[in-house]
Order: sequence, then structure tokens, then C-alpha cells
Amino acid sequence: MRGAKSAKWVAIAAVVALGATACGGGESDSGKGDGGKKSPANANAKFSVELGEPENPLQPANTMESNGSLVTRALFSQLVGYDSKGTIEMVNAESVETKDNTTYTVKLKPGWKFHDGTAVTAESYVKAWNWAANPKNKQKNSAWFSDIKGYDKVSTSKATELSGLKVVDETSFTVELSTPLPYYVYKLGYEVFSPLPESFYADPAAAGQKPVGNGPYKFVSWQHKKQIEVARNDAYQGPDKAKNGGVIFKNYTNLETAYEDLKSGNVDVLRQIAPKDLPVYKQDLGDRAVDSANSAIQTIAPAFYTKQFKDIDPKVIKGLSMAIDRETITKTVLQQTREPATGWVAQGVLGFQENAAGEVTTFDPKKAKALIEEGGGVPGNKISIQFNADGGHKEWVEAVCGSITKATGVACTGDSKADFQADLQARAAEQVKSLYRSGWNLDFPMNSNFIRDLYATGADGNQSGFSNKEIDKLIKEADSAKTLEESTKLYQEIEKKLVEYMPSIPLWYYKVNAGYSENVSNVKYNQKGDPVLTDVQVTK
Repeated sequence: MRGAKSAKWVAIAAVVALGATACGGGESDSGKGDGGKKSPANANAKFSVELGEPENPLQPANTMESNGSLVTRALFSQLVGYDSKGTIEMVNAESVETKDNTTYTVKLKPGWKFHDGTAVTAESYVKAWNWAANPKNKQKNSAWFSDIKGYDKVSTSKATELSGLKVVDETSFTVELSTPLPYYVYKLGYEVFSPLPESFYADPAAAGQKPVGNGPYKFVSWQHKKQIEVARNDAYQGPDKAKNGGVIFKNYTNLETAYEDLKSGNVDVLRQIAPKDLPVYKQDLGDRAVDSANSAIQTIAPAFYTKQFKDIDPKVIKGLSMAIDRETITKTVLQQTREPATGWVAQGVLGFQENAAGEVTTFDPKKAKALIEEGGGVPGNKISIQFNADGGHKEWVEAVCGSITKATGVACTGDSKADFQADLQARAAEQVKSLYRSGWNLDFPMNSNFIRDLYATGADGNQSGFSNKEIDKLIKEADSAKTLEESTKLYQEIEKKLVEYMPSIPLWYYKVNAGYSENVSNVKYNQKGDPVLTDVQVTK
């Protein structure tokens, strides 16, 4: 691979586009109307977006959940991004080139500056990545740097810098990987790879409360559990300049309240509609209602560190999976806003395949009960599903539990946490009692992101404690493939292999069911399902 504009990358982008229902990091094909409004846009006005409280300080490598990520992506731009067709495009990078999939040369666009006026240089990236990879800095996404040569020493505190990172000059650096990785450029669009200004290191904790980035918006304020405000960065040189004056991320503890505020004009953009309001939101909002696909999947993950699931026979998990009537739940409780999943990889990404999980996602009460019995039964004959109460999950969790209990006799209850922050903290502390809701949204549009980053031993997204030597071996082989196409195919085989071990139970593929107020227009949603903040125009 020689760069984003090579014939090879164009062909890859075509494959992504053909397999996608909503493509790339840009806009989707629906949910982008203007609500019939003719009012002129006010380029300096701000608009508001529904958001939950971020779990951690706004440090790019410490943000893994959707609340913090939406803000972080507004403040920090990456080396590369993805356009509306899934094609890699250069953002802060002028080029990213390699001849062997092992050593990548990054050249930056000149003249970029951080919000404090200091220059974005090669050192800004290299120093930030070294800092994030160092375990003493306790960044949740530190393992994302594990591909880089020297990570084994840094992660064990035998070194403080990744030997694979070298500054060439002010605007170029090289990245040497420990082994070849044909899809590494894809990963560079994830916010963990953001640059950091020199001021960050004086007080990283304080910088997480008042971040200084290089993105289209500048930080203004953070009133915890109330709102976060950002303003347009007029000096921004990236391709996604803001068409508005800024964003106010308003904190909500439940989606029902957010929806009522949307109808009354007290919040402008929602990311999701609560199940209770799905039957009426299109009628309520008209052409301001959004219904489009995105690349995310909902699963239920066993906590494999618990006594209940530590040595469980996968047949038991298969049985629980086959006891879930996905068709009925998605049609009734979720009002056809989800599509039953047939595998572990979300739709619309490179390598997506239908029916990778085989029969285990098919509702079959008789076989479900038989599999659980063959596997030795569920310890205690009861399970619970942990979920966050602020995310609109209560209704479907109750429906899933009811389906499992009716089909198998296994008692099932929901284990509600007050908000997403509390839910994530319980997972991180290994306090999940049984199973937990485990949704995953793409970090980059390839199937490896839904397999390696969730089910490899020690991966940052692996919060369940799942570990399997065969899967780890197959992941290593897929990552060592000579071409992106070959790697993608090998990951497809790994996905099919997951059926033997059941690291989680696939439920359904997400859709964006959202809406916006009469105060805004040009509202679009990207492949992650997030509103494209920079495109929103304020009309009132």
C-alpha cells in the first residue's frame, strides 16, 4: 500500500461502499433533510445535542465510550478519516505510505495549529502516543499502540518510549510495527491516535478537564453532569470546517426526557429515541425524524471472571442465545428499528458477512433447552443482564429475559445501573454479576475492529475476561496477512469460529432512530451513528 489514493485503496473503498447501508465517517443517505425550513442559517449560532456524562476526563486515549468520544472527536482531528463512501481520506496527514506493511511514513500537512496557537508537529504525535502507551498514565486505550515496535517493553515498564516511533523532521515521522499489519492506516482514524500540545504534559489531569485539541471546535467549558460547551475553531485547516458557531452537549439521564425537550425545542439534536417513543416519533417529528442504518451491534456478554461463567460450557451460552426471540423483540419492543444479528460483525464494514453465527441466533426453544442441559445447565439456574438505565435499554432487556425464561425455565432479571458511567465502572472493576449489555460501534470500518478489539486476550474492548488461545492464534495470523483483502477474509473465518466458544450473544444490528428540532437543518448521521456536528446549520 502506497497511500490513500492508490488503485488498491480505491478498490477497497468500493467493496466497503457496496456492503454498506450507511457508509464511512461522513454523512448517511438519510436523516439529512432541512425539515422544510427556508430560514437562512446563522453561521455563528450554537446548537445543542443530547449526551450522557463522559466516563473519564477528555483525554483522547482515555475515551472508549460514546459520550466522551463524541466530544473528543469534535476537539481533536486525526491523521486520516473516512468519507461517505468508506474511502480513506487524509485529514491532518498529507500522506501515509508504506512499502512493506511494517514501516509507515507519515507526512503532516504544514501550518496546522492546536487551539492554543502552538504548531502541530511530528513530535506532537510521537510524544502523545508514547505517553498514552505508558501504563503509568493509566489510559484505557493504551493497548491500541500494541502494534508498534517496542510496546512490549513500554507496557512492562522496561522502557518509556516506543522504539518503533521516530521523528524524521518537523512534519514527518515513521511508525515501525512489530509485525506487518495490512490495515494499519484504517486504525489511524481512531481518536486514540490524536496529537497533544506541549501544554498537556504540565498537568494531564487538568488538560482532561479543559482539553486543547487540533480539531474543528475549541473547548469552552464543562459543567459536570449538566453540559459541555465547545466553539467553532476559526483557524481550523481541516476538510470538515464547522458550519455553525459551536455545540452545547446537554446531559440527560434518560432518553424520554430528552425527547420531550426535543419536541419543545429545548434540545436540538438527539442521537437515539427511547423505545417508549419509537411508535410515535415519526408522526411527531415528520421529516425531522431520522431512520437510517449505522455500523453498530448489540450483544450480551457473559462475565467470564465470575464463578457462574468461568468454566461454562459454550453449549450453555448457545442455548441462551437460541432462547431469544430476536424477530419478535425487534418488531414489537423495538418497533423494527433494529435488525436481528446473524454474527458478531456490524453491517456496513469491510468483511461483513451474513449468517456467520449459523443457527445460534435462530429462535428455537426446544433446542435451546436441550443445549443448556447438555452443557451442564446454568449455575444457580438464574442469570441477570446488567444495563445502563439512561440508554433506553430497560424494555428490551426485560423482553430478552422473558424470552429466555419462557423457553428454558432459567430465571432472568435486569440489573440496572443509574447511567452509562456507572455501568462502565462496574465492568472495569469486574463487578458484573452475570451478563452485561455490550454494544459496540465501529472505531474503523473493518471486521477486525469487531473481533480483535473485543475478543483478543487483553484487548482494550475486552471487558468480559474472555480468553482463548486458538482465537488469539488465528487473530495473529489474520494480522500477518500480506494484503488487506487476505486479512479481511481470515477475520471472516475467525468470526465463524467464534460459534465454538461464544464470547458473547449477538442480538441485533443498530439503526439510527433519532430526530432534530425546528432550530436546525442539514442534520446528518455518520457510519458510527453520530450526528455530523460540523455540518449542522442553525436556522433559529
